[in-house]
Amino acid sequence: MNSPSDIQTDLRTGDPTGLHRVLDDRAVLPQAAERLDTRAELWPDEVRVRVERLNLDAASFRQLERAHTTYGETDGAAVRAEVLDIVATRGKMQNPVTGSGGMLVGTVEEVGPESPLGLTVGDRVATLVSLTLTPLVIEDGLAGWDGRSEQVPCDGYAVLFGRSIAAVIPDDLDPALSLSVMDVCGAPALTARVVEEHAARGQAPTVAVIGGAGKSGSLSLSAARAAGAARTIGVVPHQGEHDLLAGAGLADAVAVADARDPIALRDAVTAAGGPADVTVVCVDVPGCEGGAILATAEGGTVIFFSMATSFSAAALGAEGLAADVRMLVGNGYVPGHAAYAMELLRADAGVRGLFERRL
Repeated sequence: MNSPSDIQTDLRTGDPTGLHRVLDDRAVLPQAAERLDTRAELWPDEVRVRVERLNLDAASFRQLERAHTTYGETDGAAVRAEVLDIVATRGKMQNPVTGSGGMLVGTVEEVGPESPLGLTVGDRVATLVSLTLTPLVIEDGLAGWDGRSEQVPCDGYAVLFGRSIAAVIPDDLDPALSLSVMDVCGAPALTARVVEEHAARGQAPTVAVIGGAGKSGSLSLSAARAAGAARTIGVVPHQGEHDLLAGAGLADAVAVADARDPIALRDAVTAAGGPADVTVVCVDVPGCEGGAILATAEGGTVIFFSMATSFSAAALGAEGLAADVRMLVGNGYVPGHAAYAMELLRADAGVRGLFERRL
């Protein structure tokens, strides 16, 4: 049986999935690997990016933050040290607790002669594949980051494979704003697709978005309305976010409920005009599966976009509730998703206002 080094020798042209960068003793894809090869030298179909900023996945950052918070005070230096340790140990940013990573912004510094990505040296890009499968080296010790936000100023490099995805950052938007949008651009695109499918059956759907004031949630509400939803319901955890979302004008109704309380969530959505034909889960805390199912009408669809989702809990919960609902895993990729999310941001002042406020 070939060793990893033998495999790398055999695949001189590289593998578009990045298999040649996997250092594990078993054959796994880069996302499932324990360690990746981070050498700067490129295989012919690879691209190397000089990293300017990381955007940590929300579930991952919240876990890191909670792990290093004592008496309500977060130790930012400890968060920074853990991120550095993860990247140095694994050759990628993949939180061992949540399994998630994030994405990055940077400038293309070298393009392999066989790269199919259409990038050129000097392009400023955001990667649309997860840091959990992207070889990454941090060279500045994250000296410009205080460990207290998802966006991480960074100097280093990353490597993209033949099947990676990256988008050139628009000139008319702040790079930090572009990164925030591209980090969640799969959510609105899939939401629009599902809403259109329901509408094509002859009845415009009611759409509930759990976590409606967040990044993916606000874009999903905007996408649902643009795709022809009859009614949009945004669910938020407290009055402060209620006021923000109501002020943005993205939802026909805004409900306050703890998404981890299945009865409270069901009742809140029902009182706001539900049950929903389409329920989109965008929160970054575990335990929201049962409520999302209960809030969804028979024959409806639940889309899970949170990395905190337990998919076994969702499947078994639906079975235990005898709920005839279709459940989809948002995998973050829909053709044209980045351009579509940017269109929503430019066209919808409510969405843009919520994003800019978070920056």
